[in-house]
Amino acid sequence: MQQHSPAHSISTLAGKVPAPALVLTGVCGLQFGAALAPRVYPQAGAAGVVFLRLLIAGVILCALWRPRPASLTAVEGTWKTVLAAGALLAGHHIAFFEAVNHIPLGIVATIEFLGPFAIALAGSRRALDLMPACLAAAGVFLLGNAGSSSLPVAGLALAAAAACCWAGYILVSARMATRFSGGQGLAAAIAFAALLSAPYGIAQAGTGLLDPHVLWVAAVAAVVSSVLPYSLNLEAMRRIPPRVFGVLTSLEPAAGALFGLLILGQHLNWPQWLGIAAVASASALATCLGAGKRRASRVRASSTSQPEGGTARAEADLPSVA
Repeated sequence: MQQHSPAHSISTLAGKVPAPALVLTGVCGLQFGAALAPRVYPQAGAAGVVFLRLLIAGVILCALWRPRPASLTAVEGTWKTVLAAGALLAGHHIAFFEAVNHIPLGIVATIEFLGPFAIALAGSRRALDLMPACLAAAGVFLLGNAGSSSLPVAGLALAAAAACCWAGYILVSARMATRFSGGQGLAAAIAFAALLSAPYGIAQAGTGLLDPHVLWVAAVAAVVSSVLPYSLNLEAMRRIPPRVFGVLTSLEPAAGALFGLLILGQHLNWPQWLGIAAVASASALATCLGAGKRRASRVRASSTSQPEGGTARAEADLPSVA
């Protein structure tokens, strides 16, 4: 029976943990896995690690959520949504992990976070909304100009590509969440992302994919930075407002810098730490300002609509982050 499925058991267990703790665990898991992966780059390369990570995560999530073909064809356009989400995930993972090959993880995570930040600011027309934009711009300036040597252009470009893919995935995943129950859409999207990354990963890694050490690291990264964060965030977003979720996930750049220091030995100077703090603060501020704007929109909508109309409220309450 479905009541005893693995996914239901995980949801039941996660339901006993405070929602902010779930989000923070997901944040740490994401960045820990990102810091762990480069340790096997000499054997498999970034593309090989990405392929294995997506493959293992896809197998685990498909076993947990058991996506059915009937679910993918029940609503028109569902297949296109899943394929788009998978393509964006594959592009994001490859760009992100290749970027870590060139510049420190904390800086990659910070630049990547500009994708969700841009979504949070999209459509802003108030002068007050310029505050987080200016704060983020100052943070990026500090990141790019701190220290005696400039950051490699290739690493910055890859991190920017990861930010664009992540922003696109957030928009697509919001649509995917309304068309699937549980994590069926996520499982199918990650499985497709693994398929897309296979040619690049196999070509770069070759027999290195069969190295036991590579398989072990990829498996750990898949669980702690894909399966657990996505599953925990799914449960947390059911229990806390999008504003709170957005503020908590703003800690990702700082977590990336911390794990980059502890695991990879990537030391940042104080202006770079200040830049990371500025971008994270800008994201939290934009999330809070956006929450106030959504509340005002709901008040105006409720004063001009009939009591039974709930569409505007449902759309306003959609999470703005993945």
